[in-house]
Amino acid sequence: MTGPVSSDPQVSVSGAPTPGEARLIDGKGFANRLTQEIAEDVRAFYARHQVTPGLAVVLVGNDPASEVYVRNKALQTHRAGMRSFMHMLPETTSQEELLALIGRLNADPEIHGILVQLPLPGDLDPVAVTNAIDPRKDVDGLGVVNAGRLALGLPGIVPCTPLGCLLLLKSYVGDLRGLNAMVVGASNLVGRPMAQLLLREGCTVTVAHIDTRNPQALARQADILVVATGCSGLVTGEWIKPGATVIDVGISRVRLDNGKTRLVGDVVFDEARHIAGQITPVPGGVGPMTIACLLRNTMQAARELVEGVRGDV
Repeated sequence: MTGPVSSDPQVSVSGAPTPGEARLIDGKGFANRLTQEIAEDVRAFYARHQVTPGLAVVLVGNDPASEVYVRNKALQTHRAGMRSFMHMLPETTSQEELLALIGRLNADPEIHGILVQLPLPGDLDPVAVTNAIDPRKDVDGLGVVNAGRLALGLPGIVPCTPLGCLLLLKSYVGDLRGLNAMVVGASNLVGRPMAQLLLREGCTVTVAHIDTRNPQALARQADILVVATGCSGLVTGEWIKPGATVIDVGISRVRLDNGKTRLVGDVVFDEARHIAGQITPVPGGVGPMTIACLLRNTMQAARELVEGVRGDV
C-alpha cells in the first residue's frame, strides 16, 4: 500500500520549505498512487482467476451534480482496469423497481460491488435500499452488516470517505495511538464511522454534534481534527490546536463578491494553515481519496467473493 511521506512539518508535499505554514496533505497525489496500485492488483487478480472486478453504480433521477460525480466514478473505475456498469434510472422509479434491480445485481456474478448514489429522490427509502445490497458487495460500507462489523472492530467494508481520511492520517502522521482526536459531525456517512476507525487506531476520540456545548474548547485539545459537517467556514483558526493535523471533509461552492464561485471546505483554510501542522486543502484533499477508496473496496469485495478472503483496513 502507498507508503508514508516525510513527517517534517516544514516540508511541503513538493518538498519546498514552508516556514510558518501547515504542510499540505496531498490527497490528489495519494489517490493517484493508490489507484495505480489497485490497477496492479486488478491485473494480478485477473491473471489468477480470469475475472475482472465489476462495479455497478445506480443513479436515480437527474441531479446534475450527482450525474457528474457518477460519471467520474465510471472513468476512475475504467482507469483502474475494472468493469463499470452504469444504471441511470428515471426519477419516477418506484421502491419496488429499485429493489428488484438491486436483487438482480446481487445475483450477477460479474458484479462485485454495488453503489446506489445518495440522496435518493422522492419517497424512496435509503435505509431499505442500502440494506438490500449484499453485504459482500456493499462497497459504500453503509449497510447495517458492515456498519456493525466496524462498530465491533471486525473486518468488513469501511465507508469510502472515512477510509480515505484514515489512510491519509496514517501516511502523514504515522502511529496514531494515544493521540487525541476530534470528529466534528456525527453523520452515518462520515462522522460515526470515522470515530470508530480512530478508536481502532488507539486514539482518544471526541465526537462533536449539533448539541455539543463549546466545541471550540474541545477542538483545541485535539491532535487530529476531522471536520465533516457540510457547513462552509464553520471551523476557524481559534478551534485549532497549534501543530494539529486537520482533515477537512466538507466541500461547498460559494459565490464571491465578483460574481464568481469557488469551492471551500468546512474549515477556514486561510486561518487554519497558519496554526495547524498539516492540513488537507479543498479541493484536492479528501475528495479524490473517496473515489480511490471506492475502487479499493471493490477490489476487496472481489477478493472475498472469488477467493473467500475478507480484507480489512
